[in-house]
Amino acid sequence: MERIMKQYLELGKINNTHGLKGEVKFEYWCDSVDYIRQLETVYLDSEGKKALSLVSARPQKNIAILKFAEITTIEQAQELKNEILYCNRDDAEIDDESYYLADIIGCRVVDNESGGEYGVVKDVMNYGSCDIYDVVKDKKHYLIPATPDIIAALDLEEQLIKIHAMKGLFNEN
Repeated sequence: MERIMKQYLELGKINNTHGLKGEVKFEYWCDSVDYIRQLETVYLDSEGKKALSLVSARPQKNIAILKFAEITTIEQAQELKNEILYCNRDDAEIDDESYYLADIIGCRVVDNESGGEYGVVKDVMNYGSCDIYDVVKDKKHYLIPATPDIIAALDLEEQLIKIHAMKGLFNEN
C-alpha cells in the first residue's frame, strides 16, 4: 500500500492582531519560529489555494508575530483571527532525523520482539516532556510516550512503529 502524505501541513493558529499595520499574533505548532522563517508563502486552507506572502516572522515570548504582504491594516488582520495557517511540506527543510507529526498518524504500532499488533496511531499529543501517541485498537485507546526507551524503530515509508511494551502500558494482567 503506497503511503499518501499530506502536502499541506498545519503550522498553527492566528490568535489576535498586533499593532495597527496588519501584523498578527500566531500560536505556532512547529518546533520554532526558524521553521516559519523558511517559508515565503503560507496558506489559509489545507489545499494550498488561499495563499499569503510571508514578509516576516519574529518570536515574542511563546508565540510569533507574523507580517504578510497582503495584510496592511488592523481591520484586515482582524479578519484572520482564529484562522489556521498551513504550509506546503516542499517549501521547508527539516533535519534528516526529523519528521512531521502528521506523518505519524495512521502508522501501525507493533511489538519490537513479537511483532504483535497494538493498534494504529490516531493522534499525537504533547503535554511538555515528550510526544504521546494515541493508539487505538478495537475502539480502545492506549497512550504511548514517544521516548527512546519505548520507541524501538520508526519507519514512515512502511507506516510502522516498533515499540518496547513496558509493563503497564497496555493494562496487562
